[in-house]
Amino acid sequence: MDAYFHSVRLDKDKCKGCTNCIKRCPTQAIRVRAGKAHIIKERCIDCGECIRVCPHHAKYASRDSLSQIVNYKYRVALPAPALYAQFNNLEDATPILRALPLLGFDSVFEVAAAAELVSDVTRRLMKEGTLKKPVISSACPAIVRLIRVCFPDLIDNLLPINPPVEEAARIAREIAVKETGLRPQDIGVFFISPCPAKITSFKNPLGMGKSNVDGAVGINDIYPVLLKIMEKADKYDIPSAEQNSGKIGISWATSGGETSGILNENSLAADGIEHCMKILEEVENGTLDYVDFIELNACQGGCVGGCLTSENPFIAKSRLMKMRKYAPVSCNTLSEQGIPQYFLKESDIAPCDEVMKLADNVAEAMTRMKRMNELLQVFPGLDCGTCGAPTCRALAEDIVRGFAQEDDCVFRMKQNLAQMQNSDEFESLIPAPFREIQED
Repeated sequence: MDAYFHSVRLDKDKCKGCTNCIKRCPTQAIRVRAGKAHIIKERCIDCGECIRVCPHHAKYASRDSLSQIVNYKYRVALPAPALYAQFNNLEDATPILRALPLLGFDSVFEVAAAAELVSDVTRRLMKEGTLKKPVISSACPAIVRLIRVCFPDLIDNLLPINPPVEEAARIAREIAVKETGLRPQDIGVFFISPCPAKITSFKNPLGMGKSNVDGAVGINDIYPVLLKIMEKADKYDIPSAEQNSGKIGISWATSGGETSGILNENSLAADGIEHCMKILEEVENGTLDYVDFIELNACQGGCVGGCLTSENPFIAKSRLMKMRKYAPVSCNTLSEQGIPQYFLKESDIAPCDEVMKLADNVAEAMTRMKRMNELLQVFPGLDCGTCGAPTCRALAEDIVRGFAQEDDCVFRMKQNLAQMQNSDEFESLIPAPFREIQED
């Protein structure tokens, strides 16, 4: 398996080298070289910010085709609660759950139902008091990757629980095996995802040997088809289905939903990658030690703001608020006592050390750091992005790594040209017919 699989991809044919993406990438994972963007795989966290801001649609999210479900004898759909918010005038998710089998699925299991179980496990873990505080939610894979890349000292603060979609896939497969008698590998479990980061997490599962999810399609891939089916429900033989999640489960689709489910007032929630980074900086600086639990969502508004959704996140959140009005508090809790081990991550999450290293040995790294500081003294500090790097510091780092040149900075090049202007070296660069002749 590729250690750095990413669902966020670049279509070079569409890229115009406009530099919009390099200014918005939170981990400085994009450079523009030779008129085209380049994604540094080790730095990318698949947050999808570049997809949102690219005016030429040169960034896109790689996901599975719905046609891949035919490779399995039995197919299960896992709708994210954010899917419910894409449709207007729904009192609950039942119409959606009944329409999904018409796309080729044999059964449906709500991720929102598994989210309520994860909330139950979280409450029990928090009550034990053994977790390092502030505890940071591990539900958003873009945030987990961000911490691994930029805030490795906070890895121990991550909640050691599998995200709801993984638990939903595990439970759905167990139910399907019991009901059909098929082998687990004959059952395909497909997630309907609001963002590319979750798709990446299935290819590169952290804290577990293998993901329980077999494939993922975007919400915006199936939304138009589902909408047509639901609008003409009287023409289809809609299967019987009922929503099996309450306020706690469906609230996970919006910022603050997970926090409300753990029933701890000493918590906070933030959304939007820039806000999340500021919160992580404060945690790193020790100014939020008094907080018990922190929920972070890379997308604005939470999962309803994912770049694979179809609806405006603010409208989507409003729709979920209406749906919550008619829902019970929760429909799912654990029957057994204690904390089931299968909810917990099997292994520790490791930092991405190779991203931060300037060299393999300390002496070379110190030499490069010294050179970086020297370059920063001569660069203008404008962070204009015209060099193809997001900041002057990023350009200096690229130079010492051998990926860029000092004259890539237009202001530095201007200074060099000004110094050369009256020299023979500068004159030699001018075509011969236009050179000035020094008369004796």
